[in-house]
Amino acid sequence: MTGKPGELSIPGLDEQGRWLARISTRSALLADISHLLSAYVEDDTDFRTLIIERNIALKKNSASRAKLYQELKGRYILDENHPLFRLFFSEWKCARDEIERTQIIYGFFCLNDRTVFSTSVEWLFPRLGSAPSALSVSDLLAFYRAGTKQHPEISAWSENTLERVARHYLASVRDFGFATGKKQKQTVRPALTAGAIRFLLRCLKLSGASDRDLIRHKGFRIFGIHEDEIIDLLYSLNREGCICFRMQGDVIELGGCN
Repeated sequence: MTGKPGELSIPGLDEQGRWLARISTRSALLADISHLLSAYVEDDTDFRTLIIERNIALKKNSASRAKLYQELKGRYILDENHPLFRLFFSEWKCARDEIERTQIIYGFFCLNDRTVFSTSVEWLFPRLGSAPSALSVSDLLAFYRAGTKQHPEISAWSENTLERVARHYLASVRDFGFATGKKQKQTVRPALTAGAIRFLLRCLKLSGASDRDLIRHKGFRIFGIHEDEIIDLLYSLNREGCICFRMQGDVIELGGCN
């Protein structure tokens, strides 16, 4: 989705978006972003001040603090005036527990990076469906190399960059709870939380997806949900009072996610 007037262009959903090697430097930085968000709620100052001036991450020098800030900003925007971050942060603050907060961060991590989103949708998804399924760097590297025709920017990545992207992606998947193991990783399908799914729905609507688009959107695959499972999932969330969903014939009503 390229973002029509009045709609938000979300990097992960942009079919024409370039693949970036952003995670070649480090993984999702889950512990760092979780700590930062909690500190921000308590302190109510800006993110840059918390990291660089107040040094909440306890870095040894200003260079490492500045590097951390740039890495987190690249992955998670860190701007409450940005509509995607504002949506994410509002959902994160309403989360019931740490598991739900972690899954919401995972959704944001995917949606804000075309490389991460595509890897999750195209490569990780079938392995989540057959969990426990082995995850290997070599298998992921083969996936990336096969994608150079559709994504020629990958051809400019060095072998070292390719391997670092693959290793950091797998480490991130494990940190978010979709895999286990250190050296030998296997997929797991954790119980999904309402907040994470609601966040995804709200992002899809913000990007301009219609209700009819939503009930078959491949974006649900980042959580291991096949298109055939979406309607049942939405009905389940409706019964729990998390969203409002009704479907009768060709008429679809979906609310509570704006």
